[in-house]
Amino acid sequence: MRVDILTKEYPPSIYGGAGVHVAELVRALRGLEGLDVRVQAFGEPRDEAGVTAYADLPELAHANAALQTLGVDLAIAAGCAGTQLVHSHTWYANLGGHLAGLLYDVPHVVTAHSLEPLRPWKAEQLGGGYAVSSFAERTAYLGASAVIAVSAAMRDDVLHAYPDIDPAKVHVVHNGIDTDTWSHVDDPDRVRSHGVDPDRPSVVFVGRITRQKGLPLFLRACRELPPDVQLILCAGAPDTPEILAEVEGLVAELASTRDGVVWIREMLPRADVVALLSAATVFVCPSIYEPLGIVNLEAMACEAAVVATATGGIPEVVVDPSTGSGQAATGLLVPIEQATDGTGTPLDPEQYVADFAAALNAVLSDPERAREMGLAGRERAISAFSWHRIAARTKAIYDDLV
Repeated sequence: MRVDILTKEYPPSIYGGAGVHVAELVRALRGLEGLDVRVQAFGEPRDEAGVTAYADLPELAHANAALQTLGVDLAIAAGCAGTQLVHSHTWYANLGGHLAGLLYDVPHVVTAHSLEPLRPWKAEQLGGGYAVSSFAERTAYLGASAVIAVSAAMRDDVLHAYPDIDPAKVHVVHNGIDTDTWSHVDDPDRVRSHGVDPDRPSVVFVGRITRQKGLPLFLRACRELPPDVQLILCAGAPDTPEILAEVEGLVAELASTRDGVVWIREMLPRADVVALLSAATVFVCPSIYEPLGIVNLEAMACEAAVVATATGGIPEVVVDPSTGSGQAATGLLVPIEQATDGTGTPLDPEQYVADFAAALNAVLSDPERAREMGLAGRERAISAFSWHRIAARTKAIYDDLV
């Protein structure tokens, strides 16, 4: 069966969890018998067999970014000739998948990594393009032969946002993690090269500077941390100048009252991220919107304890000791009451910030407990989130459609 995977992100151009997901899923699917997996990606040509890339159309060089995206989607749809199934990831590629499905009369599968109706802050970033991206996503989802949600919480969100979708078409297949690539390493020299002391406790954040990642909220919580704790921010790609300015102000405030505040703005090689996560006392995920949170899996695979918001699919990954599930705790989940207008904004931001600080301090104050959580996280990543298992479940969905 020929399957075409449609995506904006593909190595080496990856900046978010969806891109990581696609790269790993393609690799795992290609390891299964009976599949001819092609990739249709945005951007510059790739030096990889079976991958075709599409640049922005020059005629749309000065158009709204959302229109530029739809231009690429048209080219990608044309490039899918001969396929037996198309599988698109994120709104950027969804319309390309929808059109290819119609054009060649083949099933179109959509993976739900996030949903435009639940990210209204994107109107800051895209202006009227947000209405265009929302149209593209809605059209693709309503016309899809199947929708794969990366968590049970994401499935609920899909059915809430698009109630006309038949629930039987929406399947849960979790994100995965390559636990060979993401594993604990002791590399103190690499850690020091980033201005981090591997012998001091550290709290690490990895993510884009966007409202959904909750970075400003986390930075406010850091005011309550002990002075010997280092704050490591691997944070770049701001959505807007406004949120960048807010983060810069909060980082400057922290740096004026404590040392060990390290902000790494560029995207790091994976080996550097692994070294920082392996040296971390705690990894943090203060997201207010997170369908699953692959960064938590990466941190767990590197044996870092996790403190994260109890929202979206995160509780399906991070095991909190209060759940009573009988599973070993891999971190702490911070409760949050959120607005129901799609923004995910905490109803009581100060309480959330205080609770996040308290959870961080609880883990930081007990290094042995943090170490046990990290080891349990590694075991959970291996047992529950392998890419081989995820690829097999994805292929089963394909087989039912073709």
